[in-house]
Amino acid sequence: MLKNHPKGLLAASLANMGERFGFYVMIAILLLFLNNKFGFTGTQGAIIYSVFYALIYGLSLVGGRIADKTKKYKPTIMAGLILMTVGYLLLAIPTETPVQNMSLVLTITCFGLFSIAFGNGLFKGNLQAVVGQLYDDPKYADKRDSGFQLFYMFINVGAMFSPIIAVMVRNLWVQAQGFSFNADLPSLCHRWIAGTLEAGSEALIRFENLAAAQGATDLTVFANKYLNVFTTGYHYAFGVAIFAMLTSLVIFQINRKGLPDPAAKKEVKLDGAGITEMDIKEVKQRLYALFAVFGVVFFFWFSFQQSGAVLTLFANEYTQMLKVNLGFTTLEGAEVFQTFNPLFVVFLTPVVIGLFGWLKARGKEPSTPRKIAIGMGVAALAFFVMALGSIGLPDAAERTAMGGLDHAMRVTPFLLIGTYFILTIAELFISPLGISFVSKVSPPQYQGLMQGCWLTAAGLGNFLLFFGVMLYQNLPLWGTWIVFVAALTLSMTIMLSMVRWLEKVAK
Repeated sequence: MLKNHPKGLLAASLANMGERFGFYVMIAILLLFLNNKFGFTGTQGAIIYSVFYALIYGLSLVGGRIADKTKKYKPTIMAGLILMTVGYLLLAIPTETPVQNMSLVLTITCFGLFSIAFGNGLFKGNLQAVVGQLYDDPKYADKRDSGFQLFYMFINVGAMFSPIIAVMVRNLWVQAQGFSFNADLPSLCHRWIAGTLEAGSEALIRFENLAAAQGATDLTVFANKYLNVFTTGYHYAFGVAIFAMLTSLVIFQINRKGLPDPAAKKEVKLDGAGITEMDIKEVKQRLYALFAVFGVVFFFWFSFQQSGAVLTLFANEYTQMLKVNLGFTTLEGAEVFQTFNPLFVVFLTPVVIGLFGWLKARGKEPSTPRKIAIGMGVAALAFFVMALGSIGLPDAAERTAMGGLDHAMRVTPFLLIGTYFILTIAELFISPLGISFVSKVSPPQYQGLMQGCWLTAAGLGNFLLFFGVMLYQNLPLWGTWIVFVAALTLSMTIMLSMVRWLEKVAK
């Protein structure tokens, strides 16, 4: 697959793969960790998750600007890797649950998340700028889209195993302490300690039965101990990310001399007559086109990144759990579902590249802007499937009153797996190709900044992830998914209306 691509692609991809492995270990468990650690019930955990995810992308604008100004792209990337490692270390240190000093522990947690977000801002966009320059050589120019798709595939090789490792570490720790995993117990334990389980309620009866199955004799002692054990397993899972970051750091350091430096790129372009300077008018046209695309993809990221928010809550509360017996432990938990998206990316990327290659050979390959528009429509289809599969399920208030749903009341896991499959196809039409479009259209002096703006557009969409949780808690489930269908359909329509203009600018 890497044949006829620049040599630096593999080194950059491997460095990114290690960092993404650590990141997705963390992101797979973050929202459930916040809710279970601090006893959040409404949108508190979702707001922290949303702000963090927004900063992950928004601070890429800062990171891109720093690298563009200092012309030190590689040192900026290295600084980002180190800062992220520090952030994971802060999350990995176990603290007692139920939390006694809420303000202190929450501050440390948020500071760790900010360190990860800022480090990511220094790392992510600038590494993409480095990869983009690999394809500025005319010899590789026509392979830019497929190059970024391969780069994206390596990201997901790391992400594919992350949720499994996170769940394995958490469940092994719970098992070692004499308990077994149950998705509903942490919330019920918090409610028992807070005294909000009403006498004779379905939720209290469910808690008593689940606790008895774990061998509990004193409910208060059990609730405190189970919560502490459960969340300590999350802390140890965060520790896995530290080793992944150190691996990425070593890979990048070994290969950094062989990678190009965007600071060395001159503000020129190629045309039929040779090399000419890029005039101000063209620079403005390119920037207008880029910001138009940034505005549209906002809707995609708002919907797609619900995989770690609303879709994770749905997996935890409404979906039959997948169980894989490994002998020494059982892989079980909502986080396991997040394995499917990167798994599908890895296996579908060669298929999509082959499809585009087949169409190109026949002169029928869609332009990058048109591919992005198609991806929006595919993503809308995914959420329409969720809407159909959610008809008849109890809403959030009914489920809370029941204390959770028994296995028979939950939907088949194939609903979520099918949704992730469709969303992955959409992702492959949008995310890697969007990065490719930005690297191709960006004026040379704004390479890092424009990659940062692409990620900032994603960050703005991610900032509203908590809005999806609000919908999830207050609307019928099918109504929540229809909102995402509408948002994605609107973005597809807008993108299609701009296709000809964007194609002209990209030439």
